[in-house]
Amino acid sequence: MADISRNSDPAHPDGAQTGTQTGTQAEPRFYVVAVGASAGGLDALERFFRAVPAQSGAAYVVIQHLSPDHKSMMANLLSRHTRMSVVTVEDGMTIEPNRVHLIPPASIMSVSHGQLRLSPKNPRGLSLPIDLFFTALARDFGKYAIGVVLSGTGSDGTRGAVAINDAGGLLLAQEPESAKFDGMPRSVIATGLVDAILPPEQLGPRVLDHIRQAPRPRIRPQGESASVDRESALEETLHLLHHQGGINFREYKPATVMRRIERRMQVRHMPDLEQYARLLDGDRTELNALRRELLIPVTSFFRDPTSFDVLAETAIEAIVKDRGENQPIRVWVPGSSTGEEAYSVAILFAEAFERTRRWPPLKIFSTDVEQHNVDFGSAGVFSEAITTEVSPERLEHWFYKRGNHFVVKNEIRQSIVFARHNLLEDPPFTRMDLVSCRNLLIYFRTDAQARALRRLQYALAPGGFLFLGSSESLAGLQTDFTAVNSRHKIYRILRHLALPLDASAGGLTRRMEAPSMAQRLQPGRRIGATASIEAGQAALLRSYTPTTLMLNANQELLHVFGDVGHYLRIPEGSMTLELAKLLPPTLAPVAQALLHKTARGTEPNRSDVLRLPLPDGEHQRLRLVARSIDVEQGERHLLLSFEPEPPASAHPGQGDARDGIETMDMHHETSERVETLEHELALTRESLQATIEELETANEELQATNEELMASNEELQSSNEELQSVNEELYTVNAENQEKIEILNRLNADLDTMARAAAIATIFVDANLLLTRFTPEATALFKIRDGDLGRPIDDFTNLLDYPEFIGELRRTVETGNMLQRELRAANGRIYLTRVLPYAVRGKAPSGAVATFVDITLLRNAERLQAVLDSLPEHVAVLDGDGRITMVNRAWRRFAEANGAPGDALTGVGCDYLDVCDLDIGTDDAYAERARQGLQAVMSGRSESFSMKYPCHSPDEERWFLMHASPIEHPAGGVIVSHVDISEWHAQQQAKQQPGEAPPH
Repeated sequence: MADISRNSDPAHPDGAQTGTQTGTQAEPRFYVVAVGASAGGLDALERFFRAVPAQSGAAYVVIQHLSPDHKSMMANLLSRHTRMSVVTVEDGMTIEPNRVHLIPPASIMSVSHGQLRLSPKNPRGLSLPIDLFFTALARDFGKYAIGVVLSGTGSDGTRGAVAINDAGGLLLAQEPESAKFDGMPRSVIATGLVDAILPPEQLGPRVLDHIRQAPRPRIRPQGESASVDRESALEETLHLLHHQGGINFREYKPATVMRRIERRMQVRHMPDLEQYARLLDGDRTELNALRRELLIPVTSFFRDPTSFDVLAETAIEAIVKDRGENQPIRVWVPGSSTGEEAYSVAILFAEAFERTRRWPPLKIFSTDVEQHNVDFGSAGVFSEAITTEVSPERLEHWFYKRGNHFVVKNEIRQSIVFARHNLLEDPPFTRMDLVSCRNLLIYFRTDAQARALRRLQYALAPGGFLFLGSSESLAGLQTDFTAVNSRHKIYRILRHLALPLDASAGGLTRRMEAPSMAQRLQPGRRIGATASIEAGQAALLRSYTPTTLMLNANQELLHVFGDVGHYLRIPEGSMTLELAKLLPPTLAPVAQALLHKTARGTEPNRSDVLRLPLPDGEHQRLRLVARSIDVEQGERHLLLSFEPEPPASAHPGQGDARDGIETMDMHHETSERVETLEHELALTRESLQATIEELETANEELQATNEELMASNEELQSSNEELQSVNEELYTVNAENQEKIEILNRLNADLDTMARAAAIATIFVDANLLLTRFTPEATALFKIRDGDLGRPIDDFTNLLDYPEFIGELRRTVETGNMLQRELRAANGRIYLTRVLPYAVRGKAPSGAVATFVDITLLRNAERLQAVLDSLPEHVAVLDGDGRITMVNRAWRRFAEANGAPGDALTGVGCDYLDVCDLDIGTDDAYAERARQGLQAVMSGRSESFSMKYPCHSPDEERWFLMHASPIEHPAGGVIVSHVDISEWHAQQQAKQQPGEAPPH
């Protein structure tokens, strides 16, 4: 029987724990996504988190194989690909939704009651942090756990993924083709429990689909009121599982079955059971997936180690002690899943054999209802995760390493037979000394449990042991067993069950052959004739056949013909079928001699007349006759007959003549036999002595060599594990460094681009004033080329009128002070020079940076402004649209003196065409004329424009001459000047004759 959900907590077979927040195990309100990655996982993690929104409502935990000697940059790197907060875990940190929690280096992480717990990583042993965290997460969060396995080597995460699936959580894996290292994804996919296999960028949306879908539909148990359609759908589902999968899940507890069905419905986004039943009817793949859900191989080596220790000390020790050298030991492990339990029992027996220095034949039958589990267990290949279950000594003794897996050695594997078997339907095995059936019965209904226990009882030989799980009991069979250890569920059978099955079990009944046609037509007549024939044969045998024993080639008793009460004796001690120990001393040597001679030939042999003492004090005269029987396609058998001799017979040889059987001279045969045996014994002693001496010498050499090899093997295995772990850690560090280099390359490119865009001459020097970097504009001032990097800066000539340049560079490096000054170069340009210290954050200056900003145009503009400010006329420069771009001091003063607040109306940026009315006065004719004249100059229709206009104040009359000329420059524009001609105009007024018009 498959170990249906061999839960980590057998006391709760109907579901894993789902609470995290309190000791009462209240259900959490958010999902936890555990992401396991190893070598090559950085790229996969970045692609995964880029597709996850910041407000998904789930918490994320990243578990990686990190180097304990390297400070991880994962938080910095991942924060560039997600808007969620990325934190490195500290011991006791509470898991929070919408946050990424990173495992710190040199730590093993678990979770308990919603808090992350850290413990130091073993620097010597092989650690499996993903397995450990997945298992703890499944135990703490149950169906709210989501496991994601990304790129990595080895098989870390496989055992933990099985635990998550068993708890009802979601299990995802990266598509192996998209992974840089596909060991971890392929290992978890091989379990057959993965719900989706996708590239990293599609795993995030798949997680969100699982989180955001409607609440899981509840299916009411059959005992509750439910609609006919729902009951029909559930019955149809169970029928499909039984008909196509071969397993009747009606025998299992409804809560367990329904919980598994609900989980598959959630994975496939089915709203109700009716639609899911229709899906199963047309989708064989989903039916197989549901079948695997109900038969999860959650098992391990030496599960509950204390119970296995007690089993070894009690049951196994007793079985080995009471068993003869050639008497086989038979063990049955039903529901063994992938075989770990069967291998554990085999190892305990092998260790008991070594302790007692006796190796009787051992045969263990490991059975399961799932063929995939049988094939897996038969291979005997297990992942490196078993290092947490099997001690290093047992790993060294009973396994050997092959890549990332451990393989069971042949001396253990050859003692186990794996087979597909259904405990509830197939006939049970028989004559078992030990039956180990742990954590399987708890998943059956009460009546199925009782029927399974009766089958297990029938399978046990008298005095056999039964080993159950911690949450299982013997129900109504207590009177048939005695408790060896009640706490660890080890029992010994008191009496054998007479009938193998009850009437309700149809397994054997269906397998019985149907009666023939003649038997069905005349049952009474056929049975009567057969009984008469058998009775007649028995009467003839008793009357005319001497008492005879049938023996095999080893002289062991197989069958008895007649009454042998006078000839056989039952010795004290262990029961045996060896003839020499059953016959009385008078007959035993004669019988052995007869049988020995008969076995070498084909003719029967008869002994002389022997006297056998009887219990009443009398003596019986008899002969022993030995015959051989050749069975076709079988081993040779022997018959030993006891023929009584009549007391009155005076010629015993006549009997020999009658039947043609030669009478053997026992004295001659005995003497000859003894002489031959003595000669063979002498030769054997000499050969044995020589062999012993050679073996002792060889044993000493082999023992010394073996010790050296074991020590070397341990060192190599430890070194190999360390190198593998270091290799994964180095790959992770290398991936982080590559990401950091990429970031630095982008920053370097940004710096180069910014330097080219700024077009500022810049040079970088180190603490020794060696040139380390420069911009292309610096080559206009310094005679340097790309190949000059690393040379002293004072090796190059420059155009600067700055003799103290080198000295100030050196002072800046030494003191860390910034210097700034304006310099004139030999090319006639003016530069603003800044010398700054170059230092990494938090460290002393390690060089200097000198920048040379060309400010020639700025100084020219300042000079032009000074020239304009020195003119008494009001001057303004307009652009091509008539907007003021520059004014002189006289313009600003006049505007302020005539009521304009600052430059609000006639300052830089104002449209002069709109404000010229305010400058000219209230005469619209002058304003219109000024506007037209300016527009003509700006459009190129006129080379210049001049106009005299009045601008009177309350105190005096003022006249101005306005002049506008175009600026000869590609940008165009107009320069406008206003000259105060009031004095000149007054003089002209005085000279005018009466009646003349004033000049314009």
